[in-house]
Amino acid sequence: MDYAFFLGESFSHCGVNTFTLARQADGEWRTIAVADTRTPGAECDLNADEIEETAARIPLRNYLRGHATGDGSHHEKAFDPIANLYWVTDEGLTQRSSEAYIAGASGQPAGDEAERARWIEWVDVDGSAATAKIILDYPSARFADYMQLLKIDGEWKIVNKIFDVERR
Repeated sequence: MDYAFFLGESFSHCGVNTFTLARQADGEWRTIAVADTRTPGAECDLNADEIEETAARIPLRNYLRGHATGDGSHHEKAFDPIANLYWVTDEGLTQRSSEAYIAGASGQPAGDEAERARWIEWVDVDGSAATAKIILDYPSARFADYMQLLKIDGEWKIVNKIFDVERR
């Protein structure tokens, strides 16, 4: 079985919910374990900045899930509808809408998913704006994604993505 570990989505308490997921033979992910580190009655020791950074990571984790599963609905949760992606090719600056990016999702994990790694390198939040770096380390390429996020109507969304790709 393939295993993946995701941080829980609920931030109504101090602590971390870690979900252990296993990919079944049919390709679906199932939760096989949940670890809850809450201490009942404990005071929350996270400051406002830490809480905002944690919240800003939600769309980034959705972005990573979209890559892991091939399911565009995760990317749809991550990106603002008017977001754009930019990169440089031999022909120059290239742009793609998030709508076109999401529409290109395969609907299934990549054939070499077991050999792929991806992670959030860092997140920097300042008020309602944030920047993050994500690494996608695949057998054929390594991507460095730089995400710009805004807190819109109380929810963090990726509004801009620029990236560099190093082919192998």
